[in-house]
Amino acid sequence: MLKFIPLAIVLLLAAPAVAAEQSPEYQRALELLAETPLIDGHNDVPWQYRTRVDNRLEAIDLNDDTTELDPPMHTDMARLRAGRLGAQFWSVYVPPAYSGDEAVRIQLEQIDLAHRLIQRHDELEFVTTADELERSFAEGRIPSMLGMEGGHVLNNSLATLRMFHRLGALYLTLTHWQSHDWADAATDAPRHDGLNEFGKEVVREMNWLGMLIDLSHVSPAVMHDALDVSEAPVIFSHSSAMGVTPHARNAPDDVLDRLPDNGGVVMITIVPSFVNEELRQWGAERAAEQARLESLHPGHPDAVESGMDDWLEANPEPQADLADVVDHFDYIRDRIGVEYIGIGGDYDGITTVPVGLEDVSTYPALVAELIRRGYSDDDIRAILGNNVLRVMREAEAVAARMQSERPASDAQFEDFE
Repeated sequence: MLKFIPLAIVLLLAAPAVAAEQSPEYQRALELLAETPLIDGHNDVPWQYRTRVDNRLEAIDLNDDTTELDPPMHTDMARLRAGRLGAQFWSVYVPPAYSGDEAVRIQLEQIDLAHRLIQRHDELEFVTTADELERSFAEGRIPSMLGMEGGHVLNNSLATLRMFHRLGALYLTLTHWQSHDWADAATDAPRHDGLNEFGKEVVREMNWLGMLIDLSHVSPAVMHDALDVSEAPVIFSHSSAMGVTPHARNAPDDVLDRLPDNGGVVMITIVPSFVNEELRQWGAERAAEQARLESLHPGHPDAVESGMDDWLEANPEPQADLADVVDHFDYIRDRIGVEYIGIGGDYDGITTVPVGLEDVSTYPALVAELIRRGYSDDDIRAILGNNVLRVMREAEAVAARMQSERPASDAQFEDFE
């Protein structure tokens, strides 16, 4: 009798997921995902290759089940297909710990890795325009674009920006976790109270190129400065709503309120502490307890570790779930409209995920929840990809106009000092 208990438990746990996949909402979600490309704004698989296997493409095969790796990954080809990914921005991230020429070199290596990764898989196709994306999706492939994360990689050079764009980078997140020579990060001390004059020139040159301006990670002052300067719609490639969860990485209300005039899109992310306030508060309390114990026990890491084990046992970590994520969709819809919402998972760039959104295969469950909450088919098509396609086309049109009006900028960083 006992030997059958584990199987019974497995079946019991699996039953809700099976029932969900058989629901009318889930089946309609699959139909909508077949019609409109789900454009995911941010996936960190390229950085997984760097940190795990030093960018050796042969060492990790996305045709295999990457849940078998230690630690498991969120992405592989089978799960991309199960999740009905219609297009993917692959992040070619470089940490802000690297600077100057070294940051430029690593950026080139990550762009090279992403190109080789896309070329390796017939199901993926490198694209750079909205028309190419739609054509590739219609042909049954997963259109793949590159997004740079952190303006420090420019090494204060517009020429470097232009060459990265020529190599296929379609967006640039203006900062990562740290402020740098021309822009302030949301999670670091400000150096410029927004963008300095060179930073504003970067935004203008990105408009000229048709490169999307990504405001995830930047300070609210940078968000406002970029919206003041940009002639094209902006994106948040992986952020949520500060009005729901007041995390520094989310978009504040006064910025959301400017998006209808700009036409930009917040690609809502699943990062647990960005979408669940109880979890955000728990993280702050955990960090405070860590600091307290380190102050009480200097030079005694074992005592600190033991104290933290006791604290964690008494204060278990809360869990975010799919409903928390969709609450952010509701908030932005109710405040400014569905026209300004997209999806930006941040899979393989995070270590924990919400319950119900464990990996890239779970996107149909997200869409099914939108259906359950009353979103119309047109609303969902807009959120999946039509909003981002509009942004891409508007950025392309702005670039065509600006390039007919002036050449590339000759400005140098030193001109603004």
